Amino acid sequence: MAHCLVTGGAGFIGSHLVERLVRAGHRVAVLDDLSGGSRSRVPAGVDLHVGSVTDADLVDSIFAEHRFDHVFHFAAFAAEAISHSVKRLNYNTNVMGSINLINASLRTGVSFFCFASSVAVYGHGATPMRESSVPVPADSYGNAKLVVERELAVTMRTQGLPFAAFRMHNVYGEWQNMRDPYRNAVAIFFNQIMRGEPITVYGDGGQVRAFTYVGDVVDVVSRAPGTERAHGRCFNVGAAGTSTVLELARAVRVAAGVPDHPIAHLPARDEVRVAYTATDDARQVFGDWPDTPLRDGLARTAAWAATVGPAELHASFDIEIGGHQVPEWARHVERRLEPEPADCGGNTSPLLTIDL
Repeated sequence: MAHCLVTGGAGFIGSHLVERLVRAGHRVAVLDDLSGGSRSRVPAGVDLHVGSVTDADLVDSIFAEHRFDHVFHFAAFAAEAISHSVKRLNYNTNVMGSINLINASLRTGVSFFCFASSVAVYGHGATPMRESSVPVPADSYGNAKLVVERELAVTMRTQGLPFAAFRMHNVYGEWQNMRDPYRNAVAIFFNQIMRGEPITVYGDGGQVRAFTYVGDVVDVVSRAPGTERAHGRCFNVGAAGTSTVLELARAVRVAAGVPDHPIAHLPARDEVRVAYTATDDARQVFGDWPDTPLRDGLARTAAWAATVGPAELHASFDIEIGGHQVPEWARHVERRLEPEPADCGGNTSPLLTIDL
């Protein structure tokens, strides 16, 4: 069995991956700064190192102590829509943090590096988005992910570190961070319901996405080191079906048992309108995998959310710009983070609230 490091292993997808690797008999360590994760998500017997991938000295010391066989890099700043407003945080975490791990992997003889990339690398690409398409990111987050993908390809070619990158999108499920008001629509919607707030969608809610249940993703990722056909390649992994964000909001209401919960429309924001992928390449290499229907995945998520209750909102970062550069939708989120947040129909961000 292999000795594995999972960065971000106390967070959402990373903690599910840790559980899967432990069940398979691997020895696992976790590096996580706990900005969005929780110690409680780390199983007994797994070494937890609290810190950031941006701390090169810490990364080097952990690699020297453990001598890992495989690295699964899931730690990231992943608030895509706001990434252009926190460029320093985005690139320092997502690019330089990755470089720290790549360097340490080369120094210590790691035999495989798995990278959690994103559908954001495609930007406004034609759908379904395919690996054969030329990626043109539409935001700083997608750009950072693409930079790391390309660096891994260079590193494998010139220095012999095998890798695989998985372009995931809109992953949801149990253990998602419901405190984060900037990302993860499913978690935001469930938390808004439990907090007695309207569900908020941007614009008309017609944005099209493929919402992917977390269990469907981690099984594929966990098999990457032993799948030689995957080495040196980037793969789309995600659900086959699509939904609009408004359809998702309605489905979350039903899963939570409140089908008449109000939905509020925020001003539209600058984002990719349609984003979903073809997964033929990954299914050809790894074999088919379960594609949990949205209704079933939301039911499981609702059951978990009910056990933890409403979460107090918390953002682990500050916007690096000010004034007119901050988009209106982000101002609304900032108001929700205040100790006594303004009503969803606040005077600087009028909302149209509708019952559907």
